[in-house]
Amino acid sequence: MQSNKKNFKGQKIFVGIDVHKKTWEVAILTESGVLKRHPQEASAKVLFDFLRKHYPDGEYHAVYESGFSGFSTYYALKEYGINCIVIHAADVPVTQYESIMKTDRVDAERLVRALKKGEILRPVYIRERDNIDDRGVIRIRRTIQKQLSGYKARVKHMLHCNGVELPKRFSTPTNYWSRAFITWLMQDVKLLSSTRTSLNLLIRQVETIRGTLLEATREIRKLSQTERYKHRLELLMTIPGIGQNVAMCILTEVWDVKRFSNEKKFAHYLGLIPTCHDTGEHKSDGVKTFRGNKHLGPMIIEACWVAIYKDMGLGACYADYKKVMKPQKAIVKVARKMSNIIYSVLKHDKPYEPYQWDK
Repeated sequence: MQSNKKNFKGQKIFVGIDVHKKTWEVAILTESGVLKRHPQEASAKVLFDFLRKHYPDGEYHAVYESGFSGFSTYYALKEYGINCIVIHAADVPVTQYESIMKTDRVDAERLVRALKKGEILRPVYIRERDNIDDRGVIRIRRTIQKQLSGYKARVKHMLHCNGVELPKRFSTPTNYWSRAFITWLMQDVKLLSSTRTSLNLLIRQVETIRGTLLEATREIRKLSQTERYKHRLELLMTIPGIGQNVAMCILTEVWDVKRFSNEKKFAHYLGLIPTCHDTGEHKSDGVKTFRGNKHLGPMIIEACWVAIYKDMGLGACYADYKKVMKPQKAIVKVARKMSNIIYSVLKHDKPYEPYQWDK
């Protein structure tokens, strides 16, 4: 008797997913080009059950754009045996029609057709589960630090608006926001109003955030002494300008430097490669590319302001660059050299050795 049961054994089934919080728009494409689209609940299990029912024994390959869901969708799909890649939205080819008629269904279909072609897509790096939380600790500390600076500025603004002048003993950076300064704020400062509730609330918020920042710093110190970071941390800290916090940010953001085949690709990841506009005989370089890591790039540039005073080679480069460009552009050029140093130290597992000018 002839069986009418569908079987896709040995065939690749391509799945494009437009991911949202509560729903997924799914487009499924077979090797023969048959397309099927449907909305569903945001669930890897629901998708797997659908594929197993309509495309039994197939080899499932899925793709979705990186976004708010992070890597959770990737790991959920992998648990059900669905091969998955995550791509940057800007790397997916878009036709004029797709850019004008932008809907969830169009986006899902665009993804699945690009996946079927294969060679067009460049997947983003998939992080290991442990790395995700480690990176989160470093990023959260940075966020807390910015919040603390904001609330300190609010306190200073409030004092200025109420005509309160800082005593001379708090004029130096070492004494500003010390325990003695907090005590002076709490006990001696009087505002224009008879009450000072607003100032008390701000001071309390500063104290709370400072406590959280201290806790985050302690967690980073403990993390830096773990086996997966300690050796590489010591290597990075041999580079002038790079301390513990910057080194841990590099290690948690990059994780595996061997995923970059050369120095230029590493610098591109950091956002230290200029945009390029070449046409005919006219060639020009623009500003830094916007596709770099938003956490690492600025941090390395900040580290370079310290490095140019500690390292003779980097200082000499900065001086040469500053002759033909503004200091802000010159320091970015130095940061590009710094990225090469970081890449070399991590790749070759050797500490930084400054150039010996007396040789």
